[in-house]
Amino acid sequence: QVQLVESGGGLVQAGGSLRLSCAASGSISSINAMTWYRQAPGKQRELVARITTSGSTDYADSVKGRFTISRDNAKNTAYLQMNSLKPEDTAVYYCNAQNHWFSNYWGQGTQVTVSS
Repeated sequence: QVQLVESGGGLVQAGGSLRLSCAASGSISSINAMTWYRQAPGKQRELVARITTSGSTDYADSVKGRFTISRDNAKNTAYLQMNSLKPEDTAVYYCNAQNHWFSNYWGQGTQVTVSS
C-alpha cells in the first residue's frame, strides 16, 4: 500500500506561481511513476505531468514550458512547480503513484484556483 498526501494548493492571480507537493509513505520502493492529474468542474480528470523513477518526464501540451515536475527520492516526495498560471489551470490537482504491478494510488486532492 502507498499513501499520498498533497499540499501547496491555493488561490493565485493569473501569471503567478504555486508549487504542489506530494508526500508518499508506505511501500515506497514499489513505486514506479508518480503523476499529477487535475480535474476541473464538469470536466474529466486529465494527466498534467508524470515522472518515472529514472527521471523521465512527460507533460500535457497545455502545461509544457510552464509546469515542471520533479522528484526527491530521499524525501519520497514529488513536486509540481507551476508558473505563468492561467485561469484555465483552475482545478483540483491529484497526485497518483503507480507501482511495479500497475496498481494506482491517489491522494485526496488539492484545490488550485487562478483568478483573472
